Amino acid sequence: MKKDFSIRPETISEQYCEAVGGFSWYDFVTAMPSLVFVVTGWKSNGKENACLQSWSTFVGGGTDDFICIMSKVNKDGHMYQSLKETGVCVLNFPSNDVYGRCAKTIGNNEFETDEITAAGLTAERAVAVNAPRIKECFLNIECEFLWEHEFCKGSHDMTVALKAVSICMDSDRYDQSKLGRYGKTGYLYQIDQPTNPETGEGLIYGPGGTVIGTGVGPGTIELGDPIEWITK
Repeated sequence: MKKDFSIRPETISEQYCEAVGGFSWYDFVTAMPSLVFVVTGWKSNGKENACLQSWSTFVGGGTDDFICIMSKVNKDGHMYQSLKETGVCVLNFPSNDVYGRCAKTIGNNEFETDEITAAGLTAERAVAVNAPRIKECFLNIECEFLWEHEFCKGSHDMTVALKAVSICMDSDRYDQSKLGRYGKTGYLYQIDQPTNPETGEGLIYGPGGTVIGTGVGPGTIELGDPIEWITK
């Protein structure tokens, strides 16, 4: 039976939404996955910048046009500042064995820090843009800045469009019978804090019934069986 949710369920408090990054309660109800990647560039002091990112979409806009739209970019962050100053970045896609080190970029994000190196990863030069890329990530998409738009009026977040200009991929990912691009050794997806909106199941409670987190982590997908494309 379908349930309608036209207003925020009482199980998901406004305070909790703010505490986990200012997300909408819709994020927790729908729990839609999106690709996980690390955006890298140079800070104005020449240090490496790395930002673990999700909430984005990728689409082809023509034979040679491949566009990434990052829907939630904080205007106060190093990533946004680097992108505005240099006009370029690299999107680095980790598999599960690399994810733990990528997550450490969150805690190693001081302005004077080489963020890739400090997280135990290896920085290497990109081919087509002036930005570092992460050697351990199986896919690197080098990008140029296209445009930006305020996420919502008065918001600190921006929607940013990037255009791919070069792609580097580990050759073992070409063949799904080897490492491939899907499954436990392929792309990672951020599962947006899956929560039962009626019971609150999935939320982690602390003293006094305060919500302190969820059992969230990166997920993977398996390649499905081909189906015949019939439109009538």
